[in-house]
Amino acid sequence: MPFRPTLRQLEYVVALAECGHFGKAAKRCHVSQPTLSVQIGIVEENLGIQLFERTSATVLITPVGERFLHGARVTLAAMNDLMDAVAQDGAALGGVVRLGTPPSFGPYFLPTFLPPLHQTYPDLKIYIVEDRPAAIETAVAEGTLDCGLGPSCGEPSLTFVPIGSERLYLGVPADHRLAQRRSVAVNELAGERLLALGSGNRLLENVQHLAEASGATVVDDYAGTSLDAIRQMVSIGMGCSLFPELYARAEFRNAEEVHLLEVSDWRETREVGVYFRATTGRVAHFEELAERAKDAARTLGIG
Repeated sequence: MPFRPTLRQLEYVVALAECGHFGKAAKRCHVSQPTLSVQIGIVEENLGIQLFERTSATVLITPVGERFLHGARVTLAAMNDLMDAVAQDGAALGGVVRLGTPPSFGPYFLPTFLPPLHQTYPDLKIYIVEDRPAAIETAVAEGTLDCGLGPSCGEPSLTFVPIGSERLYLGVPADHRLAQRRSVAVNELAGERLLALGSGNRLLENVQHLAEASGATVVDDYAGTSLDAIRQMVSIGMGCSLFPELYARAEFRNAEEVHLLEVSDWRETREVGVYFRATTGRVAHFEELAERAKDAARTLGIG
């Protein structure tokens, strides 16, 4: 039978990769440093690969180690899912939820979503992480996050439950030729420069789709790090961009330097929802979370 690392050995590998130091990883795993070092050596020897590059100052993971690390995280997440299925705590949706959400959505949705949820489940603890949608999907798939809340995901191992959709508005500078209009047709955008968030953001895909439909061009020498940064760049005439509905409502009330238009004959929206691992033992928890999120989406007018 080929060598198979134990779950404990996988935990050692993940800890060392994340800590970058044998002593810190051993402390996190509640074992001695020699024990952790020997066990990782056993894994490397029996698999015939080098997972880590040891230097005098730090520990670096190798490329094959990165691939092994991903598999280790997924395997440990599957075991956690199995344990969750055996010992569910339905009274508080499992007691703890580690939730990922992108900054282009979470800050505008959570204030409506969380208070009623806390009232219904006062013992539920929700730890919120903001990141790019693609990074959140990876974290959910690997088990470092329990679920995600935001734009529809592209990770096939995750289950996506839609809760609503946001309209997308075109933001143009105040002195733009279209700024005094309430709406614009797709063909009127031919030749326009469109600014977009960087890779890993679903809004980049929406901007690319609009460019393809209209003949506009996506500015490829700059990738925005936030919608606020994109809005500031639009305000000084560096291009136009798309802004989702909840962000637009919250941030454009007094934004006289940027005007929002509807694209009258382009019906693309941003679908949003809750997503989680298909193998999790907490499907009932996250489906209930999605139902509560649907209530919030309806309250906000996007459900």
